[in-house]
Amino acid sequence: MTQEPLIAIVGPTAVGKTALGIELAKTFGAEIISGDSMQVYRTMDIGTAKATVEEMAGIPHHLIDILEPGDTWTVSMFQEKALLAIASIRSRGKWPLLVGGTGLYVQALTHELSFGDAPSDSSFREEMELYASRFGNAALHGKLAKADPKAAEAIHANNVRRVIRALEVIHLTGKPFSEQENGLARPRFDNVLIGLEMERQALYERINRRVDAMMEAGLLEEVHRLYQRGIQGQAIQAIGYKELYAYFDGKCTYDEAIEALKTNSRRYAKRQLTWFKNRSDAVWFHLEEPEAKAKIFDYVHAFLAGKGFA
Repeated sequence: MTQEPLIAIVGPTAVGKTALGIELAKTFGAEIISGDSMQVYRTMDIGTAKATVEEMAGIPHHLIDILEPGDTWTVSMFQEKALLAIASIRSRGKWPLLVGGTGLYVQALTHELSFGDAPSDSSFREEMELYASRFGNAALHGKLAKADPKAAEAIHANNVRRVIRALEVIHLTGKPFSEQENGLARPRFDNVLIGLEMERQALYERINRRVDAMMEAGLLEEVHRLYQRGIQGQAIQAIGYKELYAYFDGKCTYDEAIEALKTNSRRYAKRQLTWFKNRSDAVWFHLEEPEAKAKIFDYVHAFLAGKGFA
């Protein structure tokens, strides 16, 4: 049976995925599914770089502003809701365009990954939580790095819940977590991944400018409102929020918080590029090359025309 098409735009933070996605959707009649792990949260707009209503230009966007900041959001929840969104989009004669830089979220949709098959062990989880509280996130992440270097590369040390889950799966099955999640997973759709990149220093300068623009747009006030509400948990671990929480907690100066925000954003961009380069079949387009955008549009048009969409 012929698989339905799914196009995804991937790449590092600040490279221009959102703007390109909207342009493609307007040109080819698509609706956008956000593959960003933090844009699901309401009131977290500036720090997650959500497109404004004006920027969306009337293009429907899915999986944005669907949770409160204190709510839990997991890869499996994303997978379930994104599949429902795709079915809804196709029922209207449109095609889905996935836009995002959270690698595991993208892969959970493009491939038939299962997140509920491995058993669980609550006592082991509690043991790992205690270990993290005593010795720190980096020490816990070190355990994962020894047991499964590929999984450790893909999971940030501060994502304690996911580090523990990876260790739990390894503990119970005796197999690397990375192989079980990513191994030989079959493509769910006829996937086309468009990777966006640019020269590293240019990207880093773009990230620094975007942080400055976010601060001018009111990011400090946005985070302070969350801080005053006592919001904690998963959402506040996002870059742009945890650094300013540290400032409000008196753990650093304002300037130190901004520098940490920029540094962490640059490091995250590097991790994103590494993930997609090593663990996806993306076709890469260097945005500084002449006619790069025209080449992307031609590439998408040729693919959709072959599927009867263009």
